[in-house]
Amino acid sequence: MDSAILTQKQDLESPRMLNGEFIFTGGGGDRRYAFSRQTSFRQSIEPHTPNDYSKPFLSRSASSIDIPPATVYSQDAAENLWREEAGFLAQEKGPVNKFSILLVVSSVFRILKSGNRLTKRLLMLIFLNVAYSTVELLIGLLSGHIGLVSDAFHLTFGCGILTFSLFAIVTSQKKPDRSYTYGYKRLEVLAAFTNALFLLFMCFSLAVEALHAFIQDESEHKHYLIVSAVTNLLVNIVGVWFFRNYTRINLVYRNAEDMNYHSVCLHVLADSIRSAGLILASWLLSLGVRNAEALCLGLVSVTVFMLVLPLFKATGGTLLQMAPSGIPSSALNKCYRQVISRDDVSEVSLPRFWELVPGYVVGSLTLQVKEGMDDRPVLQYVQGMYQDLGVQELTVQTDYTVNSHSLH
Repeated sequence: MDSAILTQKQDLESPRMLNGEFIFTGGGGDRRYAFSRQTSFRQSIEPHTPNDYSKPFLSRSASSIDIPPATVYSQDAAENLWREEAGFLAQEKGPVNKFSILLVVSSVFRILKSGNRLTKRLLMLIFLNVAYSTVELLIGLLSGHIGLVSDAFHLTFGCGILTFSLFAIVTSQKKPDRSYTYGYKRLEVLAAFTNALFLLFMCFSLAVEALHAFIQDESEHKHYLIVSAVTNLLVNIVGVWFFRNYTRINLVYRNAEDMNYHSVCLHVLADSIRSAGLILASWLLSLGVRNAEALCLGLVSVTVFMLVLPLFKATGGTLLQMAPSGIPSSALNKCYRQVISRDDVSEVSLPRFWELVPGYVVGSLTLQVKEGMDDRPVLQYVQGMYQDLGVQELTVQTDYTVNSHSLH
């Protein structure tokens, strides 16, 4: 059975493309022919830019799967080849193993020097939270207030989550390599998902604390230190001001950076709501309102949960490779019906479409082409139709239908 593969790729930097004609290379033996939307070699190794691509042409090339004859090396040549491969592996693994404090410090200074405004603001917010949590921990240990120590550990863990978001922003700028052929952009989606998971855990913790306050007599509780809550609120308000453009709940994610920055904004916003709830609970308790702590903490828990749930669903859907939200399912079904209705196509199977990152849709499907039909027109038709729909990268495998009488 002959097979052909259509790979739709993105032209990344310039509109230069290869020749748009089909190049067919025949030959004996078992060979497979690949249709690919190609750019130059230099462009093929550049990171994908979802919102900036031009339409490459199709070219057809042959790749043999024949096993080449064994090559006999002399002992000296074999030793030289081994040394070259060992040196290459050491060079590949070197940057991974050379992780040190100096590397972290140099990365911080590089962010401060060449990072964008939001990246610098995130680094400043992390420094503020680390300084505040350190002071709160020292005061709690010296004064013996367990509540301050617990809140300091909570803030420290939150600083770790924000640091992971910063690490994702910096690492996502790296170009694709042999290990991560799609690049590192999805690391920002993972950071946003981790942030959302942390905030959901905070909601559960606040709900448990509210239930404990409702069951136990509030007269035995020590009131929260109003100075600590106000200071924490002021620090978080600075963070909310830094990322005020991402305060909307149902934000439309145009790229992975939007998703990551939105998670950072929700993180500081949730901490602000938590601090405001603690201040309100302390004030109501001073007025003699019963069950004020349970009411305020429960309200904060529900509010934060409603804020974080859309982000959790969006990031989880991207990581689970759900159907792209930007393309209606009715449009995908319409394209499927148009392809199956062609006279030269007998079957369409395994249609799969997902978002690699927000704004970058990837797809693949398999076509059964009738025997004796030329598959090039249907390949051009399919790639053009799905590209117009918004699929940036498409892989189509075509197989020829073989009649049963031709096998005898």
